[in-house]
Amino acid sequence: MSLPLLNYVPSSQNTRVEGYEVPSEEQIKPTPGMMTSEEDVEAVIWAAYRQIFSEHQMLASNRQSLLESQLRYGQISVRDFIRGLLTSDSFRRMNYEPNSNYRFVELCVQRALGRDIYNEQEKIAWSIVVATKGINGFIEDLLNSEEYLNNFGEETVPYQRRRVLPQKDAGETPFNLKTPRYGPYYRRQLGFPQLVWQNQVRRFTAQEKQPKAGDPSLYLNVARSLSSAKGNSLPKVSALNIDYDKKVPYRQFS
Repeated sequence: MSLPLLNYVPSSQNTRVEGYEVPSEEQIKPTPGMMTSEEDVEAVIWAAYRQIFSEHQMLASNRQSLLESQLRYGQISVRDFIRGLLTSDSFRRMNYEPNSNYRFVELCVQRALGRDIYNEQEKIAWSIVVATKGINGFIEDLLNSEEYLNNFGEETVPYQRRRVLPQKDAGETPFNLKTPRYGPYYRRQLGFPQLVWQNQVRRFTAQEKQPKAGDPSLYLNVARSLSSAKGNSLPKVSALNIDYDKKVPYRQFS
């Protein structure tokens, strides 16, 4: 027997304000309802892959040829295509297996509903659905939710609904950048982060601060190499190894 979805409320009042999700020039535009050309279908397919799979997961082996063919011939809707991507073996292997249920819920809400998790209550509520209904049941409830249908419907690819770049007055980092594939627990198990690039970053010098021709700092390495060069020094001999009897001169008598 599956448990009903627990009630949860947004932790901020902003999301309840009408018109809070203000689009900008960086906003991913919704897909038109009518796909009249092959270019439109290709744009929909790649927009769906970019939304559901992160940048490092967009591999040729992860493409779903059957789903793409069904979408091209109008046998399934865009929502069905999104459902197929979220329930595919590739998505399960790359996002569910290396993470906990809480982490998986966070990833799916970001990619299917286009927003961050409201709070821990929502994360716990959806994780209970994952535990009782399984992955397919959780995805089904997510795509059948009133929030998904009101924002995306049947023919719109999900997108990040509040996408303003950080240099603006208010902005958010893209989900595929701020939510990496592995959670903190699995990153520790795999030895991440590996700070092998730190020395390179510390040696980086901005273009305007780099020394010009004739600057004495350009010859610093040459001076260091000369000071560290060693000449032909005399070998060191221990006092215990000296034969003093042979070293003392004696007068010879004929």
